Amino acid sequence: MHKVKLIFNPASDRGRSGQKASDLQAIVEKLGGADWAGTEYPGHAIEIAHQAADAGYEKIVAMGGDGTAHEVVNGLMKVPAERRPMMGVVPIGSGNDFAYSSGIPLDDPQEAMRRVFQGTASPVDVGLITDGNGRSQYWDNSAGFLFDAAVNIQSRKITRIYGFMMYLTATIKSIIENYATTHMKLTVDGESFEKGMLMFTVANGPREGGGFMVAPKAKNDDGLFHYLMVDPISRPMMFRLLPEVMAGKHEKYPFVKIRTCKKLEFTADRAVPIHLDGELWAPYEADVRKVTIEMIPGAIRLLR
Repeated sequence: MHKVKLIFNPASDRGRSGQKASDLQAIVEKLGGADWAGTEYPGHAIEIAHQAADAGYEKIVAMGGDGTAHEVVNGLMKVPAERRPMMGVVPIGSGNDFAYSSGIPLDDPQEAMRRVFQGTASPVDVGLITDGNGRSQYWDNSAGFLFDAAVNIQSRKITRIYGFMMYLTATIKSIIENYATTHMKLTVDGESFEKGMLMFTVANGPREGGGFMVAPKAKNDDGLFHYLMVDPISRPMMFRLLPEVMAGKHEKYPFVKIRTCKKLEFTADRAVPIHLDGELWAPYEADVRKVTIEMIPGAIRLLR
């Protein structure tokens, strides 16, 4: 029997995850038992996952939303590959895009838990981002820049709704308030070009924001990123594009381009906000203008 550590975020899904985790205690005991650890502050799951790996746990499980999974991935990536534990995900948060990308059921936490104990581990890819100041972090599902990150910033001001509707509301408000074009110089797998952009997203999975299919063909186990570029367009066209992005049908427009790569770098003419897996990594005030993103193929063994 593998030694299992369950890391749950009681604040996830606006505080609902604590009860959801409690509801799973009976099935955990039935499946063989595990040690539980609740997070108490941002970044805590990184510490717990790293410490659990050093303590010999063979399965480390993120119980929460995309933020919890993001932190557990970063904790595991601190451990050398040869002794890195397997990772499980029980999606009891609000977005759960990494679980969606990984084929883990979103509406059946008990089945997700069964897969932790009885499923098979297979490799998934991880991205590594480094900014011009030397800061770096791993991410598992999406890295969003420009308008994408502006939506993330806007979503943090919304308190009465959550999940997909929160991101949808934030998107609408951002179209109205945060419309701006950024000129970027990019090098993608060795090829350089310049482009003015409204939105730029690098995806390791198809979905972000709890329901926006930004890169519908992206897979997190094929060793490739899918990067989305949206040219400067009018606000009315942005509103027209919105339902198409939700349905994953936006690539038909000439001002939308989705390409694949393994490594990219860019320099921007102004500060670029950045979110990683829905977690704000660089606000405008961080003044990030230079970024490198690299693919780490098969970095995590995910139970699914």
